[in-house]
Amino acid sequence: MDNNADGYHTTHNMDQRTFLPMNQLRSRLPRLLDALASGLVERRQIVRLCLLAALAGEHTLLIGPPGTAKSELARRLHSVFRDARYFERLLTRFSVPEELFGPLSIKGLEEDRYERHTTGFLPDASVAFIDEVFKANSAILNALLTLLNEREFDNGSGRLRCPLITAIGATNEVPEDAVADAFFDRFLVRVPVEPVSAAAFGRLLETDRMASWAHPMPAMCLDATDLAALNQAAAQVSLTGEVNAVLGQLRSQFALDKTYVSDRRWVKIVHLLRMAAASEERPTVLIWDLLLLPWCTAPDATRQAAVSDWLQARLGVRVAFSPPRLSRVVDAFEAQLNIELKANDLDYDESGRLRFSASELAQDIGDAKGGANASRMTYNRQRRYGKLHIAARTGQIDQLLDRIDAYADELADQCRSLASYCAGSLWLDLGLTERVSANLTATVEAIAKLRQRAATVRDGFLGLPRLSEDNADVPEPVDHELLSDA
Repeated sequence: MDNNADGYHTTHNMDQRTFLPMNQLRSRLPRLLDALASGLVERRQIVRLCLLAALAGEHTLLIGPPGTAKSELARRLHSVFRDARYFERLLTRFSVPEELFGPLSIKGLEEDRYERHTTGFLPDASVAFIDEVFKANSAILNALLTLLNEREFDNGSGRLRCPLITAIGATNEVPEDAVADAFFDRFLVRVPVEPVSAAAFGRLLETDRMASWAHPMPAMCLDATDLAALNQAAAQVSLTGEVNAVLGQLRSQFALDKTYVSDRRWVKIVHLLRMAAASEERPTVLIWDLLLLPWCTAPDATRQAAVSDWLQARLGVRVAFSPPRLSRVVDAFEAQLNIELKANDLDYDESGRLRFSASELAQDIGDAKGGANASRMTYNRQRRYGKLHIAARTGQIDQLLDRIDAYADELADQCRSLASYCAGSLWLDLGLTERVSANLTATVEAIAKLRQRAATVRDGFLGLPRLSEDNADVPEPVDHELLSDA
């Protein structure tokens, strides 16, 4: 990017030696987050999202009723950036462009130039808060589109480069029309802001927000060099195949749900994920970072909750080895064992009549000729199996057990990875990862029980009645879902 008046959008050619070590930045970010959230009740996750979006050069839309600390969040965010200029405006349906972009230059008009004095207005700001953004008319919204996305403002015959780091928008609701949709898409992060919960209401009443808030110390604040270092580090962060796969699956799910997410938004989302990893000194985006996706993809609280549920049910687990699916596989082996335990060696002809030889009849009725049991001939002889048959059955279950054991090891690795992630995460509340952790734990327990069932079935096949001599019978494998998957 080109340099600007404040130097926040720094060039990619800046000498790497000017960057501070990333570990110094990493140590400051938690303290900045603590300072931003100080005195705000149930707003820590919102603070995290706003700061992460700002570091990634993106904008945040806060959606909620008045009196929920939306403007306070924006004012505090401004204090994070050293020497950053701040602009704030409440829009109404009567707002005019001069309120945001500055008054027209009288001297310019006298010289046939249509120019504005932008100093002190939005084109001159580093951090901006625009309240009730959708109440502006289409002329203002259209001008904001270019400013927010390209950081440029058309002023007369020229185009100004704007120093905007991030903009915070606020609204009670999002209207549905073409201009509003385009403007809505400029906010990568959309955060519903609810009133404080009943459980935290007491804390709210005891909080003196102004007394508890103090601007971060200057040494903690971020400047252009810090942002350049973060952006350079983010550019080096890679995406794993696992992350790409989940992103692809979620995109397909959105297509099924008729939820539109633009290609531009997907690219910006990946940059945000890379920034999250870089700020935590990680070389790769982890699947747990994808828990940030609901706020970046879905437009409202209801659909964000649906995306969150979708992610929390899938992250760290494989659909092919999900307990319901694996249970069906074990059911198939149990059913086969039950069939073979109940099978007999009787032979029927095409008409359904029992076929047997004189020697078989003599063996079944014994030597009780003329005795009391002579009229009670039985043909229920349990089938016996050869070594090859039993070896084929146990061999197939052994393959299943090996795959279950490998998956159990994979789950254990995922649990350790999630625990490590939670210990170092800057951007996600533990409440968001607890559900994933609980799902992983439940999956581990379910897989262990299914493994025991499979081992019991194996013992059952080993205990089948044996032929004295093998008949070279090799059965068809038990058909199940894992033969071609996973």
